[in-house]
Amino acid sequence: MSSTMTGVQLIGHGDLEQLVIKSDIAVPKPAANEVLIKVSAAGINNTDISTRIGWYSKGDNDSDDAGWSGNALVLPRIQGADVCGYIVAVGDHIDDARIGERVLIDPCLRYANGEDLNHFWYFGSECDGGFAEYTVVDSRQAYSVNSSYSDIELASFPCSYSTAENMLTRASVTASDTVLVTGASGGVGSAAVQLAKARGAKVIAVTSKSKASALLDIGADTTVSRGESLVDVLGKNSVSVVVDLVAGPQGPELLEVMQPKGRYAVSGAIGGAMAELDVRTLYLKDLSFFGCTGLENEVFPNLIRRIEHSKIRPLVAKVFTLSDIKQAQQEFVEKSHIGKIVLQMTQG
Repeated sequence: MSSTMTGVQLIGHGDLEQLVIKSDIAVPKPAANEVLIKVSAAGINNTDISTRIGWYSKGDNDSDDAGWSGNALVLPRIQGADVCGYIVAVGDHIDDARIGERVLIDPCLRYANGEDLNHFWYFGSECDGGFAEYTVVDSRQAYSVNSSYSDIELASFPCSYSTAENMLTRASVTASDTVLVTGASGGVGSAAVQLAKARGAKVIAVTSKSKASALLDIGADTTVSRGESLVDVLGKNSVSVVVDLVAGPQGPELLEVMQPKGRYAVSGAIGGAMAELDVRTLYLKDLSFFGCTGLENEVFPNLIRRIEHSKIRPLVAKVFTLSDIKQAQQEFVEKSHIGKIVLQMTQG
């Protein structure tokens, strides 16, 4: 194995010029409790863009608190939370039998540097991620996966699907629920549609007219066109759960269509971080709100089981090489695709 590798480093906050491809990055060495993974494919996510532009910062200086943990991002940083790859080396405390396993990485890190973390890290934010030929992670975060799906298809699952599964878990979605999914054509949204249907729930997807048929194909029972009045189309008190990935100005309508004792789960704000809230609606309807980022312990193992039993299917919109990461991210932000954009490192 070479001592150096090719990878993409984020060197600062800003536009695409902050992504620099380098071929002389040192291959990381696994610590005692870690495994070294040869990356086969890595998906692109909203978090890659948001971290690059400093969107997570709430202050005037985006270098102070632009990481997921609310701290400054350590630069340069290799991003990439969605990883499918193969274990090629292990640390001193890990059984050599793990070498050769095909794995998916749980991006919500509970362990790092051999220790339990007080607050989770996010793979590719607080530590280097998968936009490189090799990466390291605590062995407990690397889940063996036995599936007929390709490496590229598997790389579409970890971040989006675990985020969606976590939202449904936090909101306790069951077959008796009617679930409204905003931003349903994106990676997390399309995952939420499939995973809610896997639980037997009725699913209403908010999307553009051009993408409605694709959402119906993956399990949505009905769609609402983005920009339409939810109250006019669905009626007040019509859904028991809202899975919101958009936020922004539609917030008051979402509360109006929620039934008494409804549950609202949010894990994105692509429509705007500031939302209006009528607190009277919140308490008079006995609504429950869930902010969802850190994964519940059971989420990723449950996701692996759903993948292995083909209960969900991958939605890969387009595949790029690592060297084309800037073009891939540009197409990602244009939001003309359904599902995931994936970077391919090796054939698998």
